[in-house]
Amino acid sequence: MKPPLHIILIRPEIPPNTGNIGRLCAITDCRLHLIHPLGFSLDDKQLRRAGMDYWHELDVHHHADWEAFLQSPQRPSRLWLLTTKAKQGLWDVVFSPGDGLVFGNEGSGAPAEVHAWMGVERSLKIPQFNDSLRSLNLSTAVGIATYEALRQIKGLNK
Repeated sequence: MKPPLHIILIRPEIPPNTGNIGRLCAITDCRLHLIHPLGFSLDDKQLRRAGMDYWHELDVHHHADWEAFLQSPQRPSRLWLLTTKAKQGLWDVVFSPGDGLVFGNEGSGAPAEVHAWMGVERSLKIPQFNDSLRSLNLSTAVGIATYEALRQIKGLNK
């Protein structure tokens, strides 16, 4: 079965965030891609606690680095980078089944090579209403973007 959406985390650093995102992916039937190196062990107690008993239901793929992800047969053909540096808003695009949402890590975001590969036309931001603050928590941003994409893909406009 093809996932409706792919969630791609580049070098995540905080176990509870990744656990929450894993749980979200399991509940929504989305595929999770973890691009290494990770800032924690997959045996981390906090990761498991946040993902609870959903981790065994998770469709998760590991990639050694960004290049390995790009070469992977599981890579979605269309990718969107979620970044505070984008000009285009999340609500300004139309998502399609099988799209991939790419997120940088909690400390430094997506590396320059990912920004360069994606380009401005595939970079999106979640609107912020208080520009004096840096950004949303990673798991919150993933949740917002995932549900907006799924709302469009599954036609859940009601």
